[in-house]
This record gives sequence, C-alpha cells and structure tokens, in this order.
Amino acid sequence: MAAYKDVFGARTTLESAYGPIRYYRLATLAQHGIQGLDRLPFTVKIILENMLRHADGELITEEDIRSLANWAPGKAGSSNAEYPFLPARVLLQDFTGVPAVADLAAMRSAVARMNGDPRKINPLVPADLVIDHSVQVDTFGSTLAFQRNVEREYERNSERYALLRWAQEAFDNFRVVPPGTGIVHQVNLEYLATVVMTRKDGDETIAYPDTLVGTDSHTTMINGLGVLGWGVGGIEAEAVLLGQPLYLLTPEVIGMRLTGSLPAGTTATDLVLTVTQMLRKRGVVAKFVEFTGPGLSQLGLADRATIANMSPEFGATATLFPVDAVTLGYLRDTGRDAKLVELVEKYTKEQGLFRTDESPEPLFDDLLELDLSTIEPSLAGPRRPQDRVALQDLGKTFRSVYADRLKTEQAEVAAASNGHKKGVSVEVGGMQTQVKHGSVAIAAITSCTNTSNPSVMVAAGLLAKRAVERGLSVSPAVKTSLAPGSRAVIDYLSKADLLPYLEALRFHLVGFGCTTCIGNSGPLLEPVAEAIQDNDLVVAAVLSGNRNFEGRIHPQVRASFLASPPLVVAYALAGTVDIDLTHEPIGTDINGDKVYLRELWPSQEEVREVISKSLTPEVFAQNYAHVFEGDENWQSLSNTTGTLFEWNPESTYVREPPFFQNMSSEPAPVKDIHGARVLVMVDDSITTDHISPAGSFAAASPAGQYLQEHGVQRRDFNTYGARRGNHEVMVRGTFGNIRLRNRLTPDKEGYYTVHLPDGEQTTIYEASERYQKDGVPLLVIAGKEYGSGSSRDWAAKGPLLLGIQAVIAESFERIHRSNLVGMGVLPLQFRPGESKESLGLTGHEVYDIQGIEGELKPHKEVTVKVTREDGSTFTFQTIARLDSAIDVTYYQNGGILLAVMRKLLKG
Repeated sequence: MAAYKDVFGARTTLESAYGPIRYYRLATLAQHGIQGLDRLPFTVKIILENMLRHADGELITEEDIRSLANWAPGKAGSSNAEYPFLPARVLLQDFTGVPAVADLAAMRSAVARMNGDPRKINPLVPADLVIDHSVQVDTFGSTLAFQRNVEREYERNSERYALLRWAQEAFDNFRVVPPGTGIVHQVNLEYLATVVMTRKDGDETIAYPDTLVGTDSHTTMINGLGVLGWGVGGIEAEAVLLGQPLYLLTPEVIGMRLTGSLPAGTTATDLVLTVTQMLRKRGVVAKFVEFTGPGLSQLGLADRATIANMSPEFGATATLFPVDAVTLGYLRDTGRDAKLVELVEKYTKEQGLFRTDESPEPLFDDLLELDLSTIEPSLAGPRRPQDRVALQDLGKTFRSVYADRLKTEQAEVAAASNGHKKGVSVEVGGMQTQVKHGSVAIAAITSCTNTSNPSVMVAAGLLAKRAVERGLSVSPAVKTSLAPGSRAVIDYLSKADLLPYLEALRFHLVGFGCTTCIGNSGPLLEPVAEAIQDNDLVVAAVLSGNRNFEGRIHPQVRASFLASPPLVVAYALAGTVDIDLTHEPIGTDINGDKVYLRELWPSQEEVREVISKSLTPEVFAQNYAHVFEGDENWQSLSNTTGTLFEWNPESTYVREPPFFQNMSSEPAPVKDIHGARVLVMVDDSITTDHISPAGSFAAASPAGQYLQEHGVQRRDFNTYGARRGNHEVMVRGTFGNIRLRNRLTPDKEGYYTVHLPDGEQTTIYEASERYQKDGVPLLVIAGKEYGSGSSRDWAAKGPLLLGIQAVIAESFERIHRSNLVGMGVLPLQFRPGESKESLGLTGHEVYDIQGIEGELKPHKEVTVKVTREDGSTFTFQTIARLDSAIDVTYYQNGGILLAVMRKLLKG
C-alpha cells in the first residue's frame, strides 16, 4: 500500500509500551474550523479517521473530510455524497473465500503466461481465512462424532482445502485457520481482532482503528469489541484485498440507549431476540446501529457480541458497541498482549473513541430506548429470527402457526387424556420412542451467535448437570449436537467438569464450525425421517443460531426456533415445543416426581462463579498458540506448494476461473452492443438468491448433469456453496432458482428460457451456450430493485459467463449494481416513468445498444434500438449506471479484477 500523506497536519505522536507511535489525531480538525466532533457517533468518527489518514487530495479530498466531519442527524437522507473507505483488513470464510483465492491464483497464472512476475500478485491488505462452513453433522451422540465428521469433511473437501493450503504458503498478507479450529467470527473475536492496528510507514509506526469487511454477513459480530466491520460480497472483498476502496453513502446512525440490567432467569439470547424484534420494527436496513447509555456497563463483552452478530437479522449494516472498560477487560481475559491492551486504551482515549458513563452522548438520526430489566425469556420462530416468542407462549404459537395442518386432529387432541396427540412409535437404537406434531427432531448448540458467549454455554452445562442428577434423559429421536465456535469452549466446559453432563444428554462435540445454523445439520435418523414423511408430521428444530428461515435447517423440519443454549438443552429434554415450560414439567425424575425448568435453571451467581474459575487467559493463549498449523489431515494435503497453483483439469471443486484467459496488457476499446437477445426477462425485486446458485441442486439440473458426466455420484454432489471454486458448476446454476419466473417462459418456474428466433424452450444455460457459439450477445431486462438481498459475487460472475453484456432495469440494488460493473457487465436504467411494460417490450426482440463507444462518462445516456419480430424498429434512452469515474475505468477494463491486475503489472 502507498505511504500515508498528511493533508490536514493531523499526524502526531503517542507514547506507548511499543515506543513512540504516530497517529492521525481527529481533534486536529478543530483547528480547521470543524466543531462538534465529541457529539459524533463513534461509527462516524471511525470512518472519519479512516478518511483523514488516507486523505491525499485525489482519492480523498479536504472537501470529503469536511463533509463527513460536519455530519448531523437527518443529513443522510438529503445527501448523495459517497465516501471512500479503506478497511484495514479482510476476513474470509471458506465458502465465500475459495472463489476469491481462486481468482488470485488465476491472476498469478495469467501473469506467468504474460512473462511477468506472478509474485507481484498478493493481497495488499492483511487477509485471514477461517475454514468453518464445511463440517456437517453426519455423526452425533457419540464420543467418536468429532473425529468421524472431520474425516468426512476432508473426504468431501480435500480439493478445496488443497487450494487454501497452497494460498497459506504462497501469498504474503494471507493467513488460513485450518478446519476444526472454530467459527470465523468467534476466532476473530477471541484472537484475530486487535481493536487498534499498527503498520510501518517508512521509519515510523502508524496506529489506527481495526476495521474490516468480511465475506460473511455475520462479520458484524466483531462490532461488539468496538471494531467496525460488516459483511460484503466476494467481489467487494476482492477489491479491498487488492487495495481498492469501498464507497459509503452518508452514514445514517440509529442509537439504542440501554438502561438497567438483565433480570434473573434471562440470558443474552433473550436480549438479542428482543433487540432484533425492536430494530426490525423500527426499520434499520442499510443503516448503522450504535449502542449507548448506562446499561452498556452492565453488559458483558460476549453479550454485546451476541447482539452485534444479529445485525443481518434486523437488517443493519453494522451494530457498534464503542470501546470502554469492558472491552479492555475482554482483551485481557482472552490472553491478548498487555502492550496491546495498553495501546488500545491510550489510543482510543486520545482519539475520543473511548466511552465512559460520563462521556457526552452522541447525536443520532433516531434514538430507541430499552430497559434491560424488562427482558423476559424468549425464543424466535418458527420461520424468522425477528418473530420473538415469550417462553410461556411457545406451545400456543406453534399450534397457531400450524393450525391448518393440525386442525384435522383437534377431536383426537380433545379426546386424549393428556391433551396431546398420541405419537407415532419408532424404534431408534433398540429403544422405542414416539414422534408427533411438535416433536423436537433437532436440538443443536451451534452457531457463532451464542457459542462465543461463556455465560450461556456454562448455563447450558449447569442445566445439563442438574438434569442428569435428577435422572432425566433425551429421547433417542432427537438429533443432538454441540458445535462450539472455538476450542476454548470445550476447554472451559471440561475444566468446569460440565462436558460429561452434556455428553450424558448426547450433546457430544460434533465439530468446530458452522453446522445446523447454515443447514449443515446432516440427515435425521432414518426411522425418524420415515415417521415424519409417512405421517406428514410438523416437527421442530431448536437451535442456538441466528437464522431459521423455512427449509434452511433441514428440509423435513418445518418449524425452527432460535433459543439460548440452556433452552436448547431444556427442549431436548422436553422432546416437544408444544409445551409451556414455565408451568408444565420438563420431565419426570427417577422417583416419579415432576421436574420443572425453574428447578434446573442456574442462577447468574452460579454461572459467574464457574466462569471465574474455569475461563482464564491461559485457555485462550494455549488454544491459539498454533492456530494456523492445522492437524495431520491439513499438513498432508497435496498440491500445496509453489508460486503457481497447479490446476487440476479433472477437479469438480476447483477449476481455473476464465476471467483472465487471453488477457491483454491493455484493454481493448469498449464497443456498442449489436444484435443482442434477451436471455431472461423478470419483474420487480429479483434478488441475488434468484440469480446466484445456492444450496443443493437436483440431478436433472444443468449442474447436476455436469457432475454426473464427470463421474460424481448423487450422494457426493455437496452444495453450490462447496463448489463455488468451480465456475462450470456455478454458471450452470446461475438463474437456477426453482422459483424464478422468466417472462419468456410464463408457464414454467425455474431455470428455463426460450432460444430465439426459433422459439425452442430450453434451460437458461443451454440457451446461453447456443447464443455464445453463434456470437450473439445477451441481455437481462428487469423491473425495480434488481439484485436486492445479500451481496453475492456469483450473481455478477455467473451472468458474465452466460454471455450477458448488459442488464436493463428500472432500478438496481446499490451493491449489486457495483458488482455488475466490477465484472464488466453494463447496468442500464430506464428513464423515470419508463419500463419494459410502458415500452411494450416482450423479450422476443433484437436489441442494439448505442453510445458506449467514444467518450464514456458517468450517467451517460445510452440509446437502445429495438427491432420487433415484424421488422419494425423504435428507440428509447437509458442511463448508464456507471456512477463514478472509477466505475468507467472498471467497465473499460472488463471489470475491477482486470483493472487492478493491469495496474499491478505496470507498477
């Protein structure tokens, strides 16, 4: 990265245990006539420091600094300003990280073909990749579960892992945390994040806030530590890796003021479900949330991280908890270096980035208030994380939501002496049990949201201990699992002698990584699956996760409820969600006495006592001492050395991406588009889920056919996520959503279109192959909000590989528009008041797009000439959504990756 400049004369010295350190002092701006910095939200101050440090008069100007420094409530809605933001680092997980690494590896291969030095291709900012998304719960309820799941994980993913193992050795500024270590966000919280970072600038060391973007939406968890970070798509992450800025609109910051403290019997999970409900109701999509108020001092760091983790569930970009005494305590408790902790304290206090109860409260665009003493035990579901349900109402909610499915049994329920439908008998492991409506089929202590939080993990262990001592057990029909976010969790549970009690209830360790929460729950036991299928039962999952969209957890489990880890154990013991655990017994002990949840629930004092004895800095220091080394499986991977990656043309997981094939040192002039056909015509609110392949796929799909042709059995298909490193799979799945409605095939949903002019109905992929063979450029025509939803790199990469050169829409989701430009696909916007309907477009026409050649500038009007099937023609104007000069440069280069690569080669 280039050396820092000092446009405002803000560079000054801070004495630290590391010696003198230089930093860019925000208070210096007061000397330039800028007032009121102490009332800015901490979020805005962090972004402002980033701009002040990088201000060079070109990328970031004095005018940009003044504009953001004069931030005021309500300004965001009236401002069209965009601010360059250069995150300090990038965080990747393996599903989304593999394509980024494959692109970097392909860039090296391309440079070598051009007789350049491939070692020039490296991440320009520090990047960490944590492998955590590939473990599945194939084996559970056994002390062998972890070992067997790891073995199966390597069987499925060794080709992908070989690429990452190679990258670990080949790239500078790039570290990989091998499988079986932990969940990316918890590893980030416990080890990777430093709160304040340093780097050399000539002979001096510069200190600055730790900021990041990550390729997982729950990157926001790190905001609990006072580190500003959020999730982005793969293309944006690659851009940051290669030294390019993100562009932020004027931040809109919603404050949430906390007072009071959590009452006995509640957990951070109960709090986060309440916060999620409140913020979703307020509407904070694409906004920043920042916590404030005296109640913050009553909230532990792990509790803060639990809330920040859920930012995607309430729609916020990020949810910041400013640095304070609690932050410093957590850094010490997790074994961070004492010199670092001292630097964090000194730097943040000098910069006005340290919060105390006496600090001036920032001004916000809006302020919500929450009294922590009002929090009650809760779950969320059965289909959305924002649908909070009070503990006592769970059974009633379940019956209400699924009333249509249950109404045929009302008479049977009324006649039953216990008020519940008699279950279907199944035999599991030689034991007879029953499965019925409301039965808990999956009980999973999983996900980064809660497994980073010692208070709820210890509470789960204490509840299990009391249950075992009372002689309670879990039905063998319940698929139980324990998938902590890091190895430290197992260490402190073992040290507290709580792990044996969890194992006695069959909550055995199944892996360190994302499991049930992302759908990696693995198969149900066959007798249970058959009973559900044959009797059309509505069964439930209870998990300590953050997402429970219908069908996400398991295709046979219709109801999914998010809950704290101790409640996961409780519902596993109860065996049903059709129950009120505040009044009904959870089970019967060995003496035949009823056992109630209140008898098993540990007090806050008990939890704190266990944590104080078992959770020490040494636990974290020992676990992270060799965090990048990996086990023997990792060490024995082949094809992992050398400057260039050895691409295997037979691999079905990792193939050299084609974006840099036949690349020239200079870009060819962009040209108008002639004779284009419409491949897909869609209506409003087409999301990246409609465009980008995700989840599993059928054998009859183009992707399924491709794998079978390459000798892959159906049981080994894995998912699109696991195969993101193979563009042949991904392009075949683009626009492959089974609910896609393409106007060219109005009688069919899914991946179909019509090949023109012959009118033959075929798959989108097959039609694109025929068009590309004939040299016919392709278009997408859409309505409003094209590309809404989560940012996904393959929502732009896939269309490019299908031969789509432009998308004409009424409006674009901001990040997806940027991603299209980043891949060299031209976004064109209808003029206000015009649409495909008003212009009478059917998608059967031939299109010429004129005005791309010559002087191309932001928002240039581009003419579209349409030739109807009868030979008549007409034209309409569109606006080229190249919104800045850098957009024009990217498009002229064929995308951001090619633009950056050419720049690196010249450098």
